[in-house]
Amino acid sequence: MDDNAWLERVARINQHSGGGERAPHKPLLILYALGRLQRERSSKVAFSEAEKPLGELLIDAGRDPKPQYPFYRLQSDGLWVVEMRNGEEPSESVGALRDGAVGQFTPEFEAALLESPSLIANTARMLLDREFPETLHEDILSAVGLSINDVVVTLERVAELRRRRDPMFRKRVLYAYEETCAFCGFDGLLERAAVGLEAAHVRWWAYEGPDDVQNGVCLCSLHHKLFDRGVMTVNDENRIAVSGHFRGATEASRRFVGDLNGQEVRAPQLGQPRIAEEHSSWHRDQVFRAPERVAG
Repeated sequence: MDDNAWLERVARINQHSGGGERAPHKPLLILYALGRLQRERSSKVAFSEAEKPLGELLIDAGRDPKPQYPFYRLQSDGLWVVEMRNGEEPSESVGALRDGAVGQFTPEFEAALLESPSLIANTARMLLDREFPETLHEDILSAVGLSINDVVVTLERVAELRRRRDPMFRKRVLYAYEETCAFCGFDGLLERAAVGLEAAHVRWWAYEGPDDVQNGVCLCSLHHKLFDRGVMTVNDENRIAVSGHFRGATEASRRFVGDLNGQEVRAPQLGQPRIAEEHSSWHRDQVFRAPERVAG
């Protein structure tokens, strides 16, 4: 198989998701194993060693920390094999996996990855693009110990597997919100250009979020990152909700996060649509780290 064929296979992994529900478990395992392969020239890892870091990746992604499921189930996609120390058939029982289970990419996939550093990079790029907003890409790469920035070759198949983004999305969203953060009111300009302001997708682009103003909100760089990490969301009353899991001891944390809890989200200018409830509801269900703090 050539690199394009491997990318096609990775793109077709069964993620057991539907209705816009996020299922990043297998992609995170693949990214974790890619990082290990790049560092050690082998993706082979005992479940007992992978359980904690993979569980932490799932927690950071806002999912239940059950790493046994992707570790076992990725086998069905023809990319991963699991062997038991006692020679028995593997199962997804966490107890059985802890008792000597070892997983790694299939020999064919591993050989292709070792032969082609660009396949490692392009597999990672594709998974990140398909599962996560750009604000989280570097955090995830750092967490799995994977470096792809020095690999510039991008295969034609990667471009084909990506949805095409609308280059005017940012301009339209910033115009709608008059180049002002809808959470904190920051409206910085450097000469005539907005600086530190971004167009955030409410329903992630990676999960079929459309490039239109009803699925966008203008946020400063800080609040965009916090929004994508699930620290903040927009509730059904169009008010800012802050996660009860968030902690910050400084005055800055209180002023820029805690004090915004319960505040009304800045409305777009007259004639521009507010955030559609279907998109804010998706964000609350799939990204926000519930429960919401009680507004004081």
